[in-house]
This record gives sequence, structure tokens and C-alpha cells, in this order.
Amino acid sequence: MHTHRMDFLIRPAEPTDYATLGDITARAYLNDGLLAFGDEDDWYFQELKNVAKRAAEADVLVAAADDRILGGVTYVPSGGSLAELARPGEAEIRMLAVAHEARGQGVGQALVQACIDRATATATDVVLCTQPTMHSAHRIYERLGFVRVPERDWNPIPGDDFTLLTYKLTL
Repeated sequence: MHTHRMDFLIRPAEPTDYATLGDITARAYLNDGLLAFGDEDDWYFQELKNVAKRAAEADVLVAAADDRILGGVTYVPSGGSLAELARPGEAEIRMLAVAHEARGQGVGQALVQACIDRATATATDVVLCTQPTMHSAHRIYERLGFVRVPERDWNPIPGDDFTLLTYKLTL
């Protein structure tokens, strides 16, 4: 069976995209079982929904097909306030999400590539952290040349055994 690849473009998120992207991002994490508490009461669910907040501090990019938002990502430039694990000179990729119905079409990879393209002018490396179960995302990162840096894995919830895996791309 031949699946037709969607035509989409990557562009900066506009305020009119925020609600849709927030919903896509929060639902993706929820449906993929990536929230510690597994429901909409999770504080991170609300954080994921709040695109306006992160767009004020970082570059939020969306993949759009006509008027439909297919997914998005938050690009944190070197020194950005939203960085979780970036060191000086490193850019960071956060909150990558693709709508369920748009998966397998190259959307996630295009969003990550757009972040890499942005980073090349100003950073030495791009870092990101990912959950151990996000296998399709890991394949994207590895295809684009990211390597695991296990010594930088970390636990967002102190005392919990919930570990985030760190990947790095040297530019």
C-alpha cells in the first residue's frame, strides 16, 4: 500500500495556532502515556497546553498543511530560559509532538530538522531529552545524527525512578 506523503510547511507558530498546538501536544503526551500521573490533572498537561507561555521565551515552530496544524516543537536557543539540560553553546529541542493522524509522514523529522537548521548559526550542539518509551522519536533523532549521552540522563521528579534519556547532535 502506498501512502501519500502530506505536503506541509514548517513555520513559526502564530497566536492563532497556540490553542490547537497546545491541544495536540498535551494529547500526544497523554495518549502516549508520557505524563507521570497519566491524566489531565497532571501539572505538565497544563504546561504542554500553554503554548503562549513558551512562545514568549523560545521559538515555537509548527508543521502546517493548509490551515491544519499537524504538530509542533519548541526550539530553545543557546542560553534560552526554557533550557532544561542545555549547557553554554548548546541549543535545546523540547516538546516535540505530532497529531496522531499525521504520524508517519515525516512531520516530526521535519520539525527536528528545522531546529537543527536554526541552531547551526549560533550553537555548537543541539541537545534534547526524551522518554525511554518514545521509540519512534528515538529513530528520528538517530536518523538525523543524534547520539545518546547517558551520563546526562536525568530525573525530572527528584527521588522518582522516572528517567529522561539525553541525546546530543554535534553541529
